[in-house]
Amino acid sequence: MSDPQDGKPMEYTMLGEDGTTDLEKLEKYTGEVSWDYLESHYKAGALLFVDPSLDLVKVGKAFADDDTDAVASWKQSGDIIVPSTPHAMYWEEKGEKFLALVVSPFVLIQPVSEADA
Repeated sequence: MSDPQDGKPMEYTMLGEDGTTDLEKLEKYTGEVSWDYLESHYKAGALLFVDPSLDLVKVGKAFADDDTDAVASWKQSGDIIVPSTPHAMYWEEKGEKFLALVVSPFVLIQPVSEADA
């Protein structure tokens, strides 16, 4: 569609069709949060801890793409775990900060390292 005033193409897009890749969208919705924000997701059983050796956005993409082989491999190796009560208690006590990425119905998290802070 072109602008009737100058004949140049209009740069409008529909929601969800913004020209970004899935990885770029996932990166955009990755952010730092406190344990207070994550606690309700933990209690709902939706929280997954992703080992810092993995790229959080790439793991999120595997979830979004339903890449069951990759996800199963990470779970089997312990690179993705469901946090337990001792984890939650420690994180609450220490006031931990995390990078979080929502890939419904899950919230993927990684600790924020001192270098990231």
